[in-house]
Amino acid sequence: MNSLIDSNLLLKIEELLNKARAFVATTVNTTLLATYMEIGKILSNDLDAHKSDSAYENRSIRFISKELTNKFGRGFSKSNIYNMISFYQSYRSVQSLTGQLTWTHYCELLSINDKDKRSFYEKECINAKWSVRELRRQIQSSLFERLLLSNGNANKKKVLELALKGNEITRPEDIVKDPYVFEFLGLPENKPIMESDIEEALVRQLEKFLLELGKGFMFVGTQQRITYKNKHYYADMVFYNKILKSYVIIELKHSDFMPEAVGQINMYLNYYKAEINDDGDNDPIGIILCTDKGNVNLEYALGGLSNQIFASKYTLYLPNKEELIKQVEMVLENNGK
Repeated sequence: MNSLIDSNLLLKIEELLNKARAFVATTVNTTLLATYMEIGKILSNDLDAHKSDSAYENRSIRFISKELTNKFGRGFSKSNIYNMISFYQSYRSVQSLTGQLTWTHYCELLSINDKDKRSFYEKECINAKWSVRELRRQIQSSLFERLLLSNGNANKKKVLELALKGNEITRPEDIVKDPYVFEFLGLPENKPIMESDIEEALVRQLEKFLLELGKGFMFVGTQQRITYKNKHYYADMVFYNKILKSYVIIELKHSDFMPEAVGQINMYLNYYKAEINDDGDNDPIGIILCTDKGNVNLEYALGGLSNQIFASKYTLYLPNKEELIKQVEMVLENNGK
């Protein structure tokens, strides 16, 4: 009997249902955001009207939280009420929202006081379709500061570009971070670790590693064989970035940066350019990941090469956020821009 039924019938019905569910979810989300925005506006104006009474705010928020929780259930804790006030004060109207993020996303974003930094994470969250968990991880790992420090010339123009557009990828430099953070590997802090251990752990956690690398990365493989003058070499990790249309070869060094690593990866890039690239592919990119860039002058070590090679630190643990912020402030101050 099933053979008598149009095979496309079920697909048409499923498509209608999926569209309806997506529409309902979007409508509910937009309505919720608009409602919380209006609640925030009412409460913000009320608190402004009672500025002279120092005890009013705490008393008022506590009372409203209790009453709303009794009548409408969860979602009206004191902290969430304060988030609604901050939501209104930060965005002012629902017209300033894209509707692509949920209330929980905005609660994470509201934890960021700096307006430019918050705008950057909001744009990246929309562009990369981060979950709330992914957004939280990127904030905790100080992605904004790491991108500003990556090419060593952070300035207010770069801050503004990140705030307005997120991290746009148009050049090889745009995919490089410094440092990279691999805290998701969960490797022990007090035991000796080999490069092969890190590589294997990164492959096991490939989805999270791709998130840390950024937009446009596709995994090609590990220990990719390169044959030169009848001798075999092996590139640690190879990716393809579909935005830049380039292979990206990553060499892992569980040590400080060593200039001899440049010659090795430069050979790999030449091989990929000559033997692997297809028509339409751009020149391959090399990234040397090391535990520290030490005192080596990278301009001397990397200069004069026709290939694009970058050196970045990586850390197996979340970086000290305060220290990264200080570094950014220092660079901005020294640039005087």
